[in-house]
Amino acid sequence: MATIITMPRLSDTMTEGVVATWLKKVGDTIKTGEILAEIETDKATMEFESFYDGVLLHIGIHEGESAPVDSLLAIVGKQGEDFSALLTSGVPEKQVSTLEDVKTETKTATTSSEIPAGVKVVTMPRLSDTMTTGTVATWLKKVGEAIKIGDILAEIETDKATMEFESFNAGTLLYIGVEEGDTAPVDTILAILGPAGTDVSGIAANFAIGRTAETPKEEVVKQDSNPTQNLQHSIPNTNDRIFASPLAKKMAQDKGINLSQIKGSGENGRITKSDVENFTPSTASTPVHAYSDATNAVVSTVKPFVPAGEMFQEEIKNSQMRKTIARRLAESKFTAPHYYLTIELDMDNAIASRNTINSLPETKVSFNDMVIKASAMALKKHPQVNSQWREDAMVINHHVNIGVAVAVEDGLMVPVLKFTDQMSLTQIGVAVKDLAGKAKSKKIQPAEMEGSTFTISNLGMFGIQSFTSIINQPNSAILSVGAIIEKPVVKKGQIVVGNTMIVTLACDHRTVDGATGAQFLQTFKAFMENPVTMLA
Repeated sequence: MATIITMPRLSDTMTEGVVATWLKKVGDTIKTGEILAEIETDKATMEFESFYDGVLLHIGIHEGESAPVDSLLAIVGKQGEDFSALLTSGVPEKQVSTLEDVKTETKTATTSSEIPAGVKVVTMPRLSDTMTTGTVATWLKKVGEAIKIGDILAEIETDKATMEFESFNAGTLLYIGVEEGDTAPVDTILAILGPAGTDVSGIAANFAIGRTAETPKEEVVKQDSNPTQNLQHSIPNTNDRIFASPLAKKMAQDKGINLSQIKGSGENGRITKSDVENFTPSTASTPVHAYSDATNAVVSTVKPFVPAGEMFQEEIKNSQMRKTIARRLAESKFTAPHYYLTIELDMDNAIASRNTINSLPETKVSFNDMVIKASAMALKKHPQVNSQWREDAMVINHHVNIGVAVAVEDGLMVPVLKFTDQMSLTQIGVAVKDLAGKAKSKKIQPAEMEGSTFTISNLGMFGIQSFTSIINQPNSAILSVGAIIEKPVVKKGQIVVGNTMIVTLACDHRTVDGATGAQFLQTFKAFMENPVTMLA
């Protein structure tokens, strides 16, 4: 009996998905566990495997098209089986009404507003779970250029990072709806692709006044009535480009790996995520650092000349990141009742332990790594500090994901170390360096900044002795770390030269009482002043 496969919910915040690539075509035999398609969610591009055996009878969502969760994705059954009844009964009521509206609209639409065959409307994508608007940082293509599937259309600045936006369609770039530097809401018309010379002025005007035109409406009806029509055009041409999943391409780019050097283990030699993860270069070559351009851009910034004695003001447009930082910090400060606990640490043993650890070959541990490790272990002993406030309940997190505040050119980012308590000092050091580098070069992914349960902000390297931070919601606490200062201290009744460090814990009084916060700091102090206990 034929079975309907619907658009899966592949993340907790996913409401719709985009089919990036179909790895099977109508008529292919499907086995349980085989990868049907690659689906782009609001967080990543993921492989979607089949839970059924049979023949792929129908594809409901074609490559590059988006659809809500639970929409009809495909139908699997026996060869030659009649599935026409499922096309109506298997589609959610909202989707059926939409298709009927499409048929009616197609008959009454004027020539200027109809979407010609082959034309695709590209909208501002939602590239992170908190993204509501996006800014086009750079257009890498211009009107009139030919676009292939997989080409990078533009760099889009979200509230978290600047990300490359890849085309899921082929054609000529006919129209640009958001110019460089401009900001627009998610789902606003971004561009229009189609055959060269097509007049799309009517489409742009109708979309601007609210008409939904994400996909050619005439094509939706035609494709549903004939699922095999034009299927060959939706299958990537392996001769034109390297056959790799979008996630694999992104990972290879982040790691500085040339995809042509990787042998794919997927179907038809397709390169998968695991191929990139397991790839070992045959020759030791020094990768090109992705941060050089960002560094040069900062250094080469020319400051305006201001004659002495003249008043001068410069207006800098707020970036999406800066707007988001302002909004979230204001919400945290004015909704969470902050209070602060400060303690001074004896760092003599920590300094000695770090020197011993760093004397080992190929080992580099910073004091910040030790602070992160000590915080993670203290959170396991005081889980209430590792909590979140909700109106109906207090959520205690028994996993420890520590966010590390990183200063970047446009503001502040908080990369997250997942399961920090299970990491060694050297693993923490490598992870922090990697994530901080990605954050500063704007190559960090949204998934790498989500899910923190506690945050650390360290300004010690700038010589700041003590400070207080605003809680990074929905966390219940944030630790502010100052510089290590050499000064006279009293030890065993004698005044001696010692090394101290001041840390301040900001707590949300709704979840963390004063005594709970104080106990956490005492445990943290014990770990920092006796680092050998963190190795047990």
